This record gives sequence, structure tokens and C-alpha cells, in this order.
Amino acid sequence: MPNIQYFLGANSPRGFYSLYDQLIPLERAKAVYILKGGAGCGKSTLMNRVARAAEDAGLPVERILCSGDPASLDGVVLPTLKTALVDGTAPHVVEPKYPGVVEHYVNLECCYDSTSLAPLRREIMGCMTDYKACYHRAYRCLDAAAQVAQDIRATLLTPVLEEKMQKRASGILNREVRRKKDAMPGTVTQRFLSAITHAGPMSLFPTAQAQCSRIYELADSYGLCHPMLTCLLSGITAAGYDVVACPSPMAPDRLEHLLVPQLSLAFLSTSPAVPFSDHPYRRIRLDAMAGTENLRRSRPRLRFAKKVSASLIDEAVASLAQAKSMHDELEALYNPHVDFSRVDAVARDIIARICP
Repeated sequence: MPNIQYFLGANSPRGFYSLYDQLIPLERAKAVYILKGGAGCGKSTLMNRVARAAEDAGLPVERILCSGDPASLDGVVLPTLKTALVDGTAPHVVEPKYPGVVEHYVNLECCYDSTSLAPLRREIMGCMTDYKACYHRAYRCLDAAAQVAQDIRATLLTPVLEEKMQKRASGILNREVRRKKDAMPGTVTQRFLSAITHAGPMSLFPTAQAQCSRIYELADSYGLCHPMLTCLLSGITAAGYDVVACPSPMAPDRLEHLLVPQLSLAFLSTSPAVPFSDHPYRRIRLDAMAGTENLRRSRPRLRFAKKVSASLIDEAVASLAQAKSMHDELEALYNPHVDFSRVDAVARDIIARICP
């Protein structure tokens, strides 16, 4: 089965930016299990158990990774079963819209031994305070970097460049997208394909490659791709195809990638910081489209802006790494006082309910 992974939350200039309301269409869902419980109580472990059981049964699985720590799960979607599991705790708080009918709470706090945790109260509280402070500092750094990036776009994203990108997008649509006969407009699902993590900026390009054989790489050092992707999104959905629209974690109101699995087609923006390591189907250099003269005239300003932005993102990543270290300390404090046999029992119960 293809390995499909996305993020539904982003460490962004606005703080934690959530797309968790797009986890799964609730009106068509069979069940959503909302996991509640603190650090180290086994939420990610439980979701991994369910994901592996579904894969063993030959079912497709979509894993939702934690943007702070991509090694940890924040959700699992089982599309053919119309079922999902999600970590419903802060910062991605999830509450039921149709409680008992679609969503069901899973309380993992009962797996804590509260009596043995009591002597650790002060240590846990101190660690939690420092952990949150690291995230606040990271968000301030990302906000400053986003302001610099916005200044770069204001310099380069001229009406002439937007017209060039829209013309290029129209050519791609004519070549790659054949309109479905009598089709309704396609749906748009939002997912983050990229994240600012404790290990640095990352993009889950293998997820696109697992679903799409034709990859258009948009070489985009300055974050200019939004107008082109907007034009492509409009044309593809109008032709009747569903699209996974992926915003930028640094500017969640701007598109960064598009995936069209029904057409085996994807558009991935890349940069020197996050390159595409494979050979694309097509490569479009958006930097060059900005115009040689404009780039030459703005080169000192752009060089300074890129250096400052990179330094600010590095500082944000360092703060996220500190937060990750503190979260690991929290889990180390809690883990010896968690009854993981109860976590396993809950996992087995959920697997028995949802897996055929």
C-alpha cells in the first residue's frame, strides 16, 4: 500500500494553525475516535497499532503527522472505512459535532497511575511551562521571517509576473486536464504537505510521489507560486477532478503545493532549503520568470532578506528543538506511570470495531 502522510497542523507565524476540521467529512463518516489524555499516555502508540492493523488487512491508511515531531502521530484516516482517529488535545483541540453518532471520546487518562504521579507534580508543571514558552518564541521568530518573505514577494510579484504564471498554468491545463463530461465540480481537501519542525523545514514529497506519477516541480526560491497554483486549482476542479490543496505553513492563506491523484498529477514548489531529490516530469523555474532585470536590480535587497529570513527560521527551529526535548522529558516522567496494557486493550477494542 502507498505510504500517505500529511500534516493537519502547522507551526506558523500566526501560532499553531489547524486544519483538523478537514480530517474527514463528518456527514459521510462512519466513526471518528477522539483521543484525550496528556503526554506519554499512549495516544500515538494506539494510533500506530490501529494503522498497522488496517494495513495488515489490506486497507489504505493516511497518517497525520505531528508538525512539532513528525515521528509522532496526531491522526489516522481509514478512507475506505470512513473512519478516523485523532489526538483531540491542545493545541489541535477536537470536539464532537455529532457526539455518539459519529464521534466517540476515548479517554486514555484512565491509563495514568495518578497516585504515583503525585510526587512529580512540581517537576511536571515546570517542564510544561518551559515547553510552552519555547513554542511562543518559535512563533515570534516565524512571524518576523514571514514579514521578510512578504517584503520579498512585494518586490518580485508584479502584475507582469502574475500574468506570465497564469498563462503558463492555462497551457498546462490544456495539455494535462481533460474535462469530464457532465461532471460536477471537483472537491478541495486541505492538507499541509510541508511543516516547520524541530528538525527544520520539511516537505513530504514521497506522499505526492506515492499518488502521482507526473510531478511538476516549481522551483521557487521566493515563495511566488500562489497565483499559478490558484489558476491550476480553479481549472482542475472546474473540469470535475478532486484536488488536495496544500497551503504554506509560513503563509497559510497561500498555496504551496497541489495534488490531483485522479490524474496522477502533482505540482510541488521547491526551494534550496527544501529541494526535490528525484527527477520531475516537468520543471518550471519561477525565479527566472520574475525577470532578469528585476532580479538584478533587487539582488542586494533579496540577498539580505533571504539571509535574515533563514536566520529567523533557524532560531524558530532551535526553539522547536528545545520544545521537543522538554516534551521528551515530560514523556519520560509520565511513561513509568502509564499502564500500557490498558492502552493495548483500548487499541484491540477499536480494531475489533472498525476492521473487517
